[in-house]
Amino acid sequence: MKKALTIAGSDSGGGAGIQADLKTFQELEVFGMSALTAVTAQNTVGVHAVYPMSAEAVAKQIQAIGEDIGTDALKTGMLFSAEIIETVSENIKKYQWKNVVVDPVMIAKGGASLLKQEAIFVMKKYLLPLAEVITPNIPEAEVLTGMKIRTIEDKREAALRLCDLGVRNVVIKGGHDENELESTDLLFDGSGFHTFTNKRILTKNTHGTGCTFSAVITAELAKGASIFDAVLSAKDFIQAAIEDQIEIGNGHGPTNHWAYRKRKYIEELAK
Repeated sequence: MKKALTIAGSDSGGGAGIQADLKTFQELEVFGMSALTAVTAQNTVGVHAVYPMSAEAVAKQIQAIGEDIGTDALKTGMLFSAEIIETVSENIKKYQWKNVVVDPVMIAKGGASLLKQEAIFVMKKYLLPLAEVITPNIPEAEVLTGMKIRTIEDKREAALRLCDLGVRNVVIKGGHDENELESTDLLFDGSGFHTFTNKRILTKNTHGTGCTFSAVITAELAKGASIFDAVLSAKDFIQAAIEDQIEIGNGHGPTNHWAYRKRKYIEELAK
């Protein structure tokens, strides 16, 4: 039984954060565990309040897992503050955990800030050098690299800059691409570039896509997949989750976490 840990915030609406990560781990048959960094009062309309955990509380959760269960891979999501980022980084090093996936959650779909400004420097200094892979969207990559990203060439340059910070693999997601017909994710694996392009689905129901995407990569790395295959699975999982829509709430609705498994089941029946 492979295990995956998510260190992230709670989404009371169930579409993103810890909730999305655990749903994804379950769908991919990986045992999921969590360390909560913050509780949000959140729904499809927006983030209404954020209640951060203390750094000590985050550390105790991680240590409870490290001293007993361990993990084959882990991901970080919303870490909120510099103090929490330092604590998470220290404990990753303490337990010598590998397969660290950093989803640098900074801004919610509705525009609410989910990471304090001073925490960005600390993330770059302490957490990114521990990362097997980082999965920023374009606005997050712009903040981390200090450059504008408009073209595929810009994505390549941004990926190289992130690798200079110590990250071994970079995935810059294409959800914010200006192309209205397609979305292209770029993977830099330390030696070469790979692109993953899918048809863009025009829908408002995309809440939690970033969390889910990085959770798929985490689960697949836990099972021993290569970074290329893990990203390919994440792209397929998200495409299915967006295409097979569920209508929940009055704002940015969540994606369909069981769509990928359901498609696989139908494919097996058709053989």
